[in-house]
Amino acid sequence: MEKRNKILAISGSTKRPSSNESILKFIAGSFQDQLEVEIYPGIEQLPHFNPDVDREDPPVVVQDFRRQIEAADGVIICTPEYVFSLPGSLKNAIEWTVSTTLFSNKPVAIIVAAASGEKAFESLDLIMTTIEARIAEGARLLIRGVKGKVQPEGVIHDPTTARSIRAVVESLLHSIAEEHSVPTKYQSQ
Repeated sequence: MEKRNKILAISGSTKRPSSNESILKFIAGSFQDQLEVEIYPGIEQLPHFNPDVDREDPPVVVQDFRRQIEAADGVIICTPEYVFSLPGSLKNAIEWTVSTTLFSNKPVAIIVAAASGEKAFESLDLIMTTIEARIAEGARLLIRGVKGKVQPEGVIHDPTTARSIRAVVESLLHSIAEEHSVPTKYQSQ
């Protein structure tokens, strides 16, 4: 049996159930032979980022979050858009990694699933590129009109959306398999 890649899946939504969590569950079910997907359960439990607290001994919940990122072969972030931006809880979680190199050259896939989502998509792509995540060209997806395409139980109504999600994960798997890639921001355009 082949080794399953360990994936940390982060939903930017704190709502339960959410379309974003459903997409992550769809990924976990669709790729169960290839991936061991852990959906991070505590994004809302992370304290507000404070650089004065982010020293030698940050809060235990932050240390745990960082350990999970470090242990993962890759990370999938799936988020809604709130007020033309990222949800504060997701931005806060990412801010807890800025003083580290956890995302530097880490294979990452980003999915924004929202009514519109363009601004959140641009923002997430910029942030993850800035902190040197390795995002393969095909590992980015914007799903517009998500409410009509995804059910809370993780059922994807729209076959095109299901194919697009699978393609993003395949791209992430390819990125994980690459040995000597460089972070996205250092790739030639």
